[in-house]
Amino acid sequence: MAWNDDSGGGKDPWGNRGGDKGPPDLDEAFRNLQRQLAGIFGRGKAKSGSGGGGRGFSMSVLGIAVVALALGYGMWGLYQVDQQERGVVFRFGEAQENVVLPGLHWNPPIVDRVEKVNVTRVNDHEHQALMLTEDENIVDIGMTVQYIIDNPVNYLVKVRDPEISLDHATESALRHVAGSSTMDLVITEGRAALGSEVQERLQTYLNRYETGIQVVTVNIDQSGPPQQVQEAFDDVQKAKEDEQRYINEANAYLEEVVPKARGDAQRQIEEANAYRDQVIARSEGEARRFTKLLEEYHLAEDVTRDRLYIDAMESVLSQSTKVMVDVEGGNNMLYLPLDRLANRGTTTADPDEVRRLVDDALGERLGGDRRRDAR
Repeated sequence: MAWNDDSGGGKDPWGNRGGDKGPPDLDEAFRNLQRQLAGIFGRGKAKSGSGGGGRGFSMSVLGIAVVALALGYGMWGLYQVDQQERGVVFRFGEAQENVVLPGLHWNPPIVDRVEKVNVTRVNDHEHQALMLTEDENIVDIGMTVQYIIDNPVNYLVKVRDPEISLDHATESALRHVAGSSTMDLVITEGRAALGSEVQERLQTYLNRYETGIQVVTVNIDQSGPPQQVQEAFDDVQKAKEDEQRYINEANAYLEEVVPKARGDAQRQIEEANAYRDQVIARSEGEARRFTKLLEEYHLAEDVTRDRLYIDAMESVLSQSTKVMVDVEGGNNMLYLPLDRLANRGTTTADPDEVRRLVDDALGERLGGDRRRDAR
Protein backbone atom coordinates (compact mmCIF):
# COMPACT_ATOMS: atom_id res chain seq x y z
CA MET A 1 0.00 0.00 0.00
CA ALA A 2 1.41 3.40 -0.98
CA TRP A 3 1.99 6.03 1.65
CA ASN A 4 -0.70 8.32 0.17
CA ASP A 5 -3.28 5.55 -0.15
CA ASP A 6 -6.28 6.39 2.06
CA SER A 7 -7.76 2.92 2.02
CA GLY A 8 -6.44 2.31 5.49
CA GLY A 9 -9.28 4.00 7.19
CA GLY A 10 -7.83 7.49 7.24
CA LYS A 11 -4.43 6.34 8.72
CA ASP A 12 -1.06 6.56 7.04
CA PRO A 13 2.08 4.66 7.93
CA TRP A 14 3.43 7.69 9.82
CA GLY A 15 0.53 7.88 12.24
CA ASN A 16 -1.28 10.81 10.62
CA ARG A 17 -5.04 10.77 10.91
CA GLY A 18 -7.68 12.33 8.78
CA GLY A 19 -7.16 13.55 5.38
CA ASP A 20 -3.71 15.07 5.91
CA LYS A 21 -1.77 13.50 3.13
CA GLY A 22 1.53 15.36 3.78
CA PRO A 23 4.80 13.85 5.01
CA PRO A 24 5.23 12.91 8.72
CA ASP A 25 6.24 15.50 11.25
CA LEU A 26 9.83 14.76 12.40
CA ASP A 27 9.39 16.63 15.64
CA GLU A 28 6.43 14.47 16.51
CA ALA A 29 8.44 11.37 15.70
CA PHE A 30 11.25 12.46 18.05
CA ARG A 31 8.77 13.24 20.78
CA ASN A 32 7.29 9.76 20.44
CA LEU A 33 10.78 8.26 20.76
CA GLN A 34 11.48 10.36 23.86
CA ARG A 35 8.25 9.24 25.51
CA GLN A 36 9.13 5.59 24.85
CA LEU A 37 12.66 5.97 26.27
CA ALA A 38 11.32 7.83 29.30
CA GLY A 39 8.87 5.02 29.90
CA ILE A 40 11.68 2.49 29.72
CA PHE A 41 13.78 4.31 32.36
CA GLY A 42 10.76 4.84 34.68
CA ARG A 43 10.27 8.55 34.14
CA GLY A 44 6.61 8.32 32.93
CA LYS A 45 5.27 10.21 29.99
CA ALA A 46 7.16 13.14 28.70
CA LYS A 47 5.59 16.47 29.27
CA SER A 48 3.90 18.12 26.34
CA GLY A 49 5.45 21.13 24.75
CA SER A 50 8.71 21.57 22.97
CA GLY A 51 10.72 22.68 26.07
CA GLY A 52 9.81 19.75 28.26
CA GLY A 53 10.41 17.21 25.50
CA GLY A 54 13.98 18.44 24.82
CA ARG A 55 14.94 18.27 28.49
CA GLY A 56 13.64 14.72 28.87
CA PHE A 57 15.51 13.59 25.78
CA SER A 58 18.79 15.06 27.08
CA MET A 59 18.45 13.36 30.48
CA SER A 60 17.72 10.01 28.85
CA VAL A 61 20.71 10.18 26.50
CA LEU A 62 22.92 11.24 29.39
CA GLY A 63 21.77 8.29 31.49
CA ILE A 64 22.41 5.87 28.67
CA ALA A 65 25.86 7.35 28.16
CA VAL A 66 26.68 7.07 31.86
CA VAL A 67 25.63 3.44 31.98
CA ALA A 68 27.59 2.67 28.82
CA LEU A 69 30.66 4.39 30.21
CA ALA A 70 30.30 2.51 33.49
CA LEU A 71 30.04 -0.79 31.66
CA GLY A 72 32.99 0.09 29.42
CA TYR A 73 35.08 1.19 32.41
CA GLY A 74 34.29 -2.04 34.22
CA MET A 75 35.15 -4.16 31.21
CA TRP A 76 38.31 -2.17 30.64
CA GLY A 77 39.64 -3.05 34.09
CA LEU A 78 39.37 -6.82 33.59
CA TYR A 79 42.59 -8.67 32.74
CA GLN A 80 44.05 -12.18 33.03
CA VAL A 81 47.47 -13.29 34.31
CA ASP A 82 48.81 -16.54 32.85
CA GLN A 83 50.24 -19.34 34.95
CA GLN A 84 53.86 -18.53 34.05
CA GLU A 85 53.39 -14.79 34.69
CA ARG A 86 53.14 -12.45 37.65
CA GLY A 87 51.59 -8.97 37.57
CA VAL A 88 53.02 -5.80 39.08
CA VAL A 89 50.47 -3.08 39.91
CA PHE A 90 51.43 0.58 39.51
CA ARG A 91 48.91 2.77 41.35
CA PHE A 92 49.28 6.36 40.21
CA GLY A 93 52.81 5.38 39.10
CA GLU A 94 53.85 3.82 42.43
CA ALA A 95 54.61 0.09 42.40
CA GLN A 96 52.75 -2.06 44.89
CA GLU A 97 54.68 -4.66 46.89
CA ASN A 98 52.14 -7.44 46.41
CA VAL A 99 52.32 -9.10 43.01
CA VAL A 100 49.26 -10.35 41.13
CA LEU A 101 49.00 -14.13 40.99
CA PRO A 102 47.73 -16.10 37.97
CA GLY A 103 44.02 -15.84 37.28
CA LEU A 104 41.30 -13.32 36.26
CA HIS A 105 41.59 -9.95 38.04
CA TRP A 106 40.17 -6.44 37.94
CA ASN A 107 41.89 -3.16 38.61
CA PRO A 108 40.52 0.34 38.10
CA PRO A 109 41.85 1.62 34.79
CA ILE A 110 43.72 4.93 34.71
CA VAL A 111 44.24 4.62 38.46
CA ASP A 112 46.14 1.32 38.23
CA ARG A 113 48.48 0.05 35.56
CA VAL A 114 49.47 -3.63 35.52
CA GLU A 115 52.63 -4.97 33.88
CA LYS A 116 53.02 -8.72 33.42
CA VAL A 117 56.39 -10.43 33.85
CA ASN A 118 57.21 -14.03 32.87
CA VAL A 119 58.91 -15.64 35.87
CA THR A 120 59.37 -19.20 34.52
CA ARG A 121 61.06 -18.65 31.15
CA VAL A 122 64.82 -19.28 31.17
CA ASN A 123 66.50 -16.36 29.44
CA ASP A 124 69.96 -16.47 27.82
CA HIS A 125 72.58 -13.75 27.94
CA GLU A 126 75.74 -14.28 25.89
CA HIS A 127 78.97 -12.56 26.86
CA GLN A 128 82.44 -12.68 25.30
CA ALA A 129 85.53 -10.69 26.25
CA LEU A 130 89.34 -10.76 26.44
CA MET A 131 90.60 -11.38 29.96
CA LEU A 132 94.01 -10.94 31.60
CA THR A 133 94.96 -13.92 33.75
CA GLU A 134 97.08 -14.06 36.87
CA ASP A 135 100.19 -15.15 34.92
CA GLU A 136 99.79 -12.11 32.61
CA ASN A 137 98.38 -13.99 29.64
CA ILE A 138 95.36 -12.93 27.56
CA VAL A 139 92.53 -15.40 27.02
CA ASP A 140 89.38 -15.09 24.95
CA ILE A 141 86.40 -16.34 26.96
CA GLY A 142 82.86 -16.79 25.67
CA MET A 143 80.08 -17.70 28.07
CA THR A 144 76.29 -17.94 28.32
CA VAL A 145 74.36 -16.87 31.41
CA GLN A 146 70.97 -18.51 31.88
CA TYR A 147 68.65 -16.73 34.30
CA ILE A 148 65.04 -16.29 35.40
CA ILE A 149 63.16 -13.40 37.01
CA ASP A 150 62.40 -14.26 40.62
CA ASN A 151 61.32 -10.79 41.84
CA PRO A 152 59.16 -8.93 39.29
CA VAL A 153 58.90 -5.75 41.41
CA ASN A 154 62.68 -5.33 41.68
CA TYR A 155 63.11 -6.26 38.02
CA LEU A 156 60.77 -3.46 36.89
CA VAL A 157 61.47 -0.81 39.51
CA LYS A 158 64.91 -1.05 41.14
CA VAL A 159 67.07 -0.75 38.02
CA ARG A 160 66.46 1.16 34.83
CA ASP A 161 67.67 -1.56 32.43
CA PRO A 162 68.20 -5.00 34.01
CA GLU A 163 69.84 -6.40 30.86
CA ILE A 164 72.57 -3.76 30.93
CA SER A 165 73.09 -4.31 34.65
CA LEU A 166 73.40 -8.04 34.02
CA ASP A 167 75.98 -7.45 31.29
CA HIS A 168 78.08 -5.18 33.52
CA ALA A 169 77.87 -7.58 36.46
CA THR A 170 78.89 -10.50 34.23
CA GLU A 171 81.90 -8.58 32.95
CA SER A 172 83.00 -7.70 36.48
CA ALA A 173 82.57 -11.23 37.86
CA LEU A 174 84.37 -12.82 34.92
CA ARG A 175 87.33 -10.44 35.15
CA HIS A 176 87.67 -11.03 38.88
CA VAL A 177 87.68 -14.83 38.57
CA ALA A 178 89.87 -15.00 35.43
CA GLY A 179 92.30 -12.48 36.90
CA SER A 180 92.93 -14.75 39.88
CA SER A 181 93.51 -17.89 37.76
CA THR A 182 96.31 -19.02 35.46
CA MET A 183 95.92 -19.43 31.73
CA ASP A 184 96.37 -23.22 31.78
CA LEU A 185 93.68 -23.53 34.43
CA VAL A 186 91.24 -21.35 32.49
CA ILE A 187 91.56 -23.13 29.14
CA THR A 188 91.85 -26.74 30.36
CA GLU A 189 90.45 -28.58 33.33
CA GLY A 190 89.54 -25.43 35.28
CA ARG A 191 86.70 -24.35 32.97
CA ALA A 192 83.99 -26.00 35.07
CA ALA A 193 85.31 -24.44 38.27
CA LEU A 194 85.59 -21.10 36.46
CA GLY A 195 81.89 -21.19 35.51
CA SER A 196 80.86 -22.07 39.06
CA GLU A 197 82.88 -19.24 40.59
CA VAL A 198 81.57 -16.73 38.05
CA GLN A 199 77.98 -17.78 38.78
CA GLU A 200 78.43 -17.37 42.53
CA ARG A 201 80.04 -13.94 42.23
CA LEU A 202 77.56 -12.79 39.57
CA GLN A 203 74.59 -13.71 41.76
CA THR A 204 76.14 -11.72 44.62
CA TYR A 205 76.39 -8.64 42.40
CA LEU A 206 72.81 -9.01 41.11
CA ASN A 207 71.45 -9.36 44.64
CA ARG A 208 73.36 -6.27 45.69
CA TYR A 209 71.89 -4.32 42.76
CA GLU A 210 68.37 -5.67 43.57
CA THR A 211 67.78 -6.58 39.94
CA GLY A 212 65.32 -9.38 40.75
CA ILE A 213 67.32 -11.81 38.54
CA GLN A 214 68.17 -15.36 39.62
CA VAL A 215 71.10 -16.99 37.77
CA VAL A 216 70.35 -20.60 36.86
CA THR A 217 73.71 -21.61 35.39
CA VAL A 218 76.80 -20.20 33.70
CA ASN A 219 78.21 -22.16 30.75
CA ILE A 220 81.74 -21.51 29.49
CA ASP A 221 81.27 -22.00 25.76
CA GLN A 222 84.87 -21.46 24.72
CA SER A 223 88.12 -20.33 26.30
CA GLY A 224 91.42 -20.00 24.54
CA PRO A 225 94.07 -17.59 23.35
CA PRO A 226 93.20 -14.70 21.04
CA GLN A 227 92.93 -15.52 17.37
CA GLN A 228 96.01 -13.42 16.58
CA VAL A 229 98.33 -15.72 18.56
CA GLN A 230 96.53 -19.01 18.00
CA GLU A 231 99.33 -20.59 15.91
CA ALA A 232 102.03 -19.71 18.42
CA PHE A 233 99.88 -21.01 21.22
CA ASP A 234 99.36 -24.29 19.36
CA ASP A 235 103.14 -24.67 19.04
CA VAL A 236 103.56 -24.11 22.76
CA GLN A 237 100.84 -26.62 23.55
CA LYS A 238 102.46 -29.18 21.24
CA ALA A 239 105.79 -28.68 22.98
CA LYS A 240 104.14 -29.16 26.35
CA GLU A 241 102.45 -32.32 25.13
CA ASP A 242 105.80 -33.65 23.86
CA GLU A 243 107.36 -32.82 27.20
CA GLN A 244 104.63 -34.66 29.04
CA ARG A 245 104.96 -37.62 26.67
CA TYR A 246 108.71 -37.85 27.30
CA ILE A 247 108.10 -37.66 31.03
CA ASN A 248 105.54 -40.45 30.81
CA GLU A 249 107.91 -42.62 28.77
CA ALA A 250 110.70 -42.00 31.27
CA ASN A 251 108.40 -42.89 34.14
CA ALA A 252 107.34 -46.05 32.33
CA TYR A 253 110.99 -47.02 31.77
CA LEU A 254 111.67 -46.25 35.42
CA GLU A 255 108.79 -48.46 36.50
CA GLU A 256 110.16 -51.23 34.30
CA VAL A 257 113.87 -51.03 35.16
CA VAL A 258 113.78 -50.31 38.86
CA PRO A 259 111.67 -53.35 39.84
CA LYS A 260 113.84 -55.55 37.62
CA ALA A 261 117.02 -54.21 39.18
CA ARG A 262 115.56 -54.68 42.63
CA GLY A 263 114.62 -58.22 41.72
CA ASP A 264 118.11 -58.98 40.43
CA ALA A 265 119.64 -57.47 43.55
CA GLN A 266 117.37 -59.52 45.76
CA ARG A 267 118.19 -62.66 43.76
CA GLN A 268 121.93 -62.09 44.13
CA ILE A 269 121.47 -61.50 47.84
CA GLU A 270 119.51 -64.74 48.14
CA GLU A 271 122.14 -66.64 46.12
CA ALA A 272 124.91 -65.19 48.29
CA ASN A 273 123.04 -66.18 51.43
CA ALA A 274 122.49 -69.67 50.02
CA TYR A 275 126.19 -69.98 49.09
CA ARG A 276 127.16 -68.79 52.55
CA ASP A 277 124.88 -71.36 54.18
CA GLN A 278 126.20 -74.05 51.83
CA VAL A 279 129.85 -73.27 52.58
CA ILE A 280 129.22 -73.10 56.28
CA ALA A 281 127.29 -76.38 56.23
CA ARG A 282 130.00 -78.06 54.10
CA SER A 283 132.72 -76.76 56.39
CA GLU A 284 130.89 -77.95 59.45
CA GLY A 285 130.33 -81.36 57.80
CA GLU A 286 133.99 -81.63 56.79
CA ALA A 287 135.02 -80.72 60.31
CA ARG A 288 132.80 -83.41 61.79
CA ARG A 289 134.02 -85.93 59.20
CA PHE A 290 137.62 -85.06 59.97
CA THR A 291 136.94 -85.51 63.65
CA LYS A 292 135.47 -88.96 63.07
CA LEU A 293 138.37 -89.92 60.74
CA LEU A 294 140.77 -88.83 63.41
CA GLU A 295 139.08 -91.14 65.86
CA GLU A 296 139.28 -94.00 63.34
CA TYR A 297 142.91 -93.14 62.59
CA HIS A 298 143.83 -93.53 66.22
CA LEU A 299 142.23 -96.98 66.19
CA ALA A 300 143.86 -98.22 62.94
CA GLU A 301 146.46 -95.89 61.51
CA ASP A 302 147.69 -97.96 58.52
CA VAL A 303 144.25 -98.94 57.30
CA THR A 304 142.91 -95.45 57.70
CA ARG A 305 145.91 -93.92 55.91
CA ASP A 306 145.52 -96.28 52.95
CA ARG A 307 141.82 -95.64 52.83
CA LEU A 308 142.33 -91.88 52.80
CA TYR A 309 144.89 -92.19 50.03
CA ILE A 310 142.59 -94.35 47.92
CA ASP A 311 139.65 -91.97 48.42
CA ALA A 312 141.82 -89.01 47.49
CA MET A 313 143.07 -90.67 44.32
CA GLU A 314 139.57 -91.71 43.40
CA SER A 315 138.34 -88.14 43.86
CA VAL A 316 141.17 -86.73 41.76
CA LEU A 317 141.14 -89.32 38.99
CA SER A 318 137.36 -89.16 38.64
CA GLN A 319 137.70 -85.58 37.46
CA SER A 320 140.34 -86.35 34.79
CA THR A 321 140.16 -88.24 31.48
CA LYS A 322 143.92 -88.53 31.04
CA VAL A 323 146.04 -90.64 33.39
CA MET A 324 149.76 -91.21 33.04
CA VAL A 325 151.08 -94.39 34.70
CA ASP A 326 154.75 -94.93 35.52
CA VAL A 327 155.98 -98.22 34.06
CA GLU A 328 158.44 -100.30 36.02
CA GLY A 329 161.84 -100.80 34.50
CA GLY A 330 162.36 -97.38 33.01
CA ASN A 331 161.42 -93.79 32.83
CA ASN A 332 158.65 -94.37 30.33
CA MET A 333 155.16 -93.18 31.06
CA LEU A 334 152.01 -95.12 30.19
CA TYR A 335 148.87 -93.31 28.91
CA LEU A 336 145.63 -94.75 30.25
CA PRO A 337 142.51 -93.70 28.13
CA LEU A 338 139.91 -93.29 30.81
CA ASP A 339 137.83 -91.08 28.52
CA ARG A 340 136.72 -94.18 26.66
CA LEU A 341 135.11 -95.43 29.86
CA ALA A 342 133.36 -92.06 30.31
CA ASN A 343 131.99 -92.20 26.75
CA ARG A 344 130.40 -95.53 27.55
CA GLY A 345 128.16 -93.84 30.12
CA THR A 346 129.54 -95.62 33.20
CA THR A 347 130.07 -93.67 36.37
CA THR A 348 132.45 -96.25 37.98
CA ALA A 349 135.31 -98.09 36.32
CA ASP A 350 135.15 -101.89 36.12
CA PRO A 351 138.45 -103.42 37.38
CA ASP A 352 138.54 -105.96 34.53
CA GLU A 353 137.97 -103.26 31.99
CA VAL A 354 140.72 -101.15 33.53
CA ARG A 355 143.07 -104.11 33.52
CA ARG A 356 142.33 -104.81 29.87
CA LEU A 357 142.95 -101.23 28.91
CA VAL A 358 146.25 -101.31 30.78
CA ASP A 359 147.30 -104.46 28.98
CA ASP A 360 146.44 -102.98 25.62
CA ALA A 361 148.43 -99.92 26.44
CA LEU A 362 151.42 -102.02 27.55
CA GLY A 363 151.18 -104.10 24.37
CA GLU A 364 151.23 -101.03 22.20
CA ARG A 365 154.15 -99.70 24.20
CA LEU A 366 156.22 -102.97 23.85
CA GLY A 367 155.46 -103.21 20.13
CA GLY A 368 156.74 -99.74 19.62
CA ASP A 369 159.94 -100.54 21.47
CA ARG A 370 160.60 -103.63 19.30
CA ARG A 371 160.12 -101.68 16.11
CA ARG A 372 162.49 -99.06 17.32
CA ASP A 373 165.13 -101.74 18.27
CA ALA A 374 164.76 -103.40 14.86
CA ARG A 375 165.68 -100.20 13.14
